[in-house]
This record gives sequence, structure tokens and C-alpha cells, in this order.
Amino acid sequence: MNFSAASFGAVLKTRLPPRATGLVVAVSGGVDSASLLAAAAEWRRTENSLPVRAIHIDHGLQSAAATFRRVCSALCDSLHVPLTIAAAQVDAAVGVSVEEAAREARYGMLAALLEPGECLLTAHHAEDQAETFLLQSLRGAGLKGLSSMPLCRPFGRGWHLRPLIEVTRGELTRYAAALCSATVEDPMNEDLRFDRAYLRHRVWPLIESRWPGAVKALVRSAEHAAEAQEVLDFAADADLAALCDGDALSVARLRALDSPRRFNAVRRWLARANVPPPPAARLHEALRQMLNAGGGQLPSIAWGAHALRRYRDRIHLTAAQVPRLAEQYRWDRGSGAALDLGPGLGKLRCVPLAGGLDGARLPAALRVQRRAGGEKIKPAPHAATQSVQHLCQAYGLLPWMRAALPFVFAGPELIAVGDLWLESRHCVGRRAPGLGFEWENAPVLL
Repeated sequence: MNFSAASFGAVLKTRLPPRATGLVVAVSGGVDSASLLAAAAEWRRTENSLPVRAIHIDHGLQSAAATFRRVCSALCDSLHVPLTIAAAQVDAAVGVSVEEAAREARYGMLAALLEPGECLLTAHHAEDQAETFLLQSLRGAGLKGLSSMPLCRPFGRGWHLRPLIEVTRGELTRYAAALCSATVEDPMNEDLRFDRAYLRHRVWPLIESRWPGAVKALVRSAEHAAEAQEVLDFAADADLAALCDGDALSVARLRALDSPRRFNAVRRWLARANVPPPPAARLHEALRQMLNAGGGQLPSIAWGAHALRRYRDRIHLTAAQVPRLAEQYRWDRGSGAALDLGPGLGKLRCVPLAGGLDGARLPAALRVQRRAGGEKIKPAPHAATQSVQHLCQAYGLLPWMRAALPFVFAGPELIAVGDLWLESRHCVGRRAPGLGFEWENAPVLL
């Protein structure tokens, strides 16, 4: 097979999302992305189809960064393709490789730069796919990992397409040779400290010498894994139709499934929330704890920025660190401004409410604070005075969110808990004009 603009266009015609509004080529200055950009530009001229532009991400990690920018600019000028150069901040956390951190930063920036409906094109080719399959196998990946890189996936406000996934590196090199345009190789691709570079330069030549068709065979294996994963996703979606209880999962219905289906459904549930699952062993342990916990227990298991928590008969997906209200705020309600309760907690606003609080009895400044414990309120004229803790339990408020509740005080007296309960002894008659509270963008409490 000889790669050309025509073969590139044939892939696009079968794989391009119908609502795509333009093509955005990620260019690095190397042979692969140069070939992709040249094919896209030629296809654009001959087909008079979607607009094409390019983006180069400068990671700021190498002294050669200026050379990358210069080569990308020259290539785009020669092909009459608009180029955007953007700088990405790479911050490798403890336990995360620079390679992984750079990839995360790069795709984060690309997603942010993608306009609605645009399709990001990257130059991953057949050897890249085969290498990914091998690396995932060595990490003990399941079907999802062995599926390697999908040809097309939703991304940012558009899609991410890899139209070269069945094209070999040799074909791209031959095509690039005819461009008569300079390219530059990323030195990191030669650095044997990185797994992919080691595999490519030390291991792959031995594999090819023994199994000359290894690239195509491994690409096929990745395709088979992707097809099998699609079947599992379909089965999981069918199970989740019965398992989902609002934004949570039913413990009783999960128990009714056998272990493989249960595990598959939860992984799919996390994927639909765009949350990477924990390692398989950790997820199995999380499910064991969630399903075996007694009625009064509140098991939770966290990984990264996320956590699974059980309350009563439901399993919830939450942030690992749930938001908590600050100790205390002074709120001048007379200004009409909403009170910002902090990150993830929304705002509290004073609004007109029939039968609400008697504004004439309220001071101009209120105090809003976090739960201290032991607070009591009379939520209705004919209701008994109750502890807020009892009301939270009766209404099923999630225990880990109770520290987020804004308790509103007029002097020493509790007059409201968010927009949930008002102190009836401070309220006007049932139809008389009064005041209440509106909690804008409140977190999930139930």
C-alpha cells in the first residue's frame, strides 16, 4: 500500500463524523505529522471540502523547542495552512512520568483550542498502535487497554481522529520524502529511558526480524480487542439501565449480578462519567466493601481525584475531597448580593417568599457558618422542634455533604439551613410576603 492524499481522503470519508466542521492537524515538526498535514492540505485542495488548520504545542521541555516551532511554521507556510502555536505547562506530579505529564498537558491544550465541531487529527500510525498494544500487554491491561488507540472518539467540543492508524511508518517516510520540506525528529523519541523509545529501538527490531508481519498482526489484535470491548460496553449499558438510581447505583441490584457483569457495569458507569477507573484489584476491593457493608457503615474508597461512597442502598461517585463550608461568613443581606459559599458550593441568595422569614425582625447582617453539631430548628408551624441531624437523616442527605450545609443565623438564633428549612418561629403568616433563601448551583445533597 502506498500512502497518498487519495488514500487519506478515503479513510476520512468513512470515518469522519458527519457533523464535523473542520480539520485541525496536530503538528510536531516530525515526518509523521508533516505527512498528515500535507495529505490533509492536498485533499482540501482537490476535494474543496472542510477547512484545514494546524496546531503546534510547545511543551517548553527541550532546548530544541525553537527548532520545532520554526520547522512547523515553514511547513505550514509552504502548504498555505494557518498555524496556531500554543505553550503548555507540564507539571509532573510525584509518581507520574514526564512523558505522561507532557501528553496530558498537550491533549488538554488541544481540547481547549478545538472549536465546536472541529476534528483533531493526529499522526499515530500502525507501528504506534502495535507498540501501544505491546506496552499495554506488558502492563497487564484488560480489553479496554488492549484496544489501544481508538480511530475516532469524542474530544473537547469535537472529535479526535487517527486516520493513519493502518499506515506504516515506511509509507509515511516515502510520502514525506516527496514533500521537499524539512522535518525534525524529537530527541525524546531516541531517549531509551522512556518505555516507548526503548521498545522501538531495542525490542522492535528483534520482533520484526523474527515476525516480519508483526505490525499488521498486532494492529488486528487491537481491533479485535476493541470489537470485544464494544460488546462488553453494550452489555454494561443494558445492565446500567436497571442499576442506575438517579446519579447513583443501587446496591441491591448490583448484588443480583454475578461478579464479572457487576465489575463491567461499574467500569462502564465510571467511563460514562469521564472518570478513569482505579486499578482492577482496587475496584474489586471497593465493590466488596460497598456490597458487604452493614447498614450503619459508610464505606468509601478513593483514587486520584475521585471516590466511591456508599450511603444506605446506593453507591455514589464523588470527588475524593468533598467541599466543606468555611467556618463562618458575615453576610450583609441588605446589599442584595449573593453570598459566595466557596469552590463547588454555589451561592446563597435572599429572595421573596410567601410565608417566609419576617424581614422586619432580621438584622441587616446575618452570619453563615458550617454545622457545629447539636443545632435545632422548627421547620413548620405545626412541626416539633427537631435536631438538624435528625432532619438530615430523615431526608436522606448524604453524610459527607452535611459539612457543606450553610447554617444561617440572625444573632445567636438559627433561622435557616440553606434553602432546605426555615425556622417557622421567625416566619410570617402562610400567605404574607416574607423572605427565603435560594441556593444557586448547590452541590448534590441527596
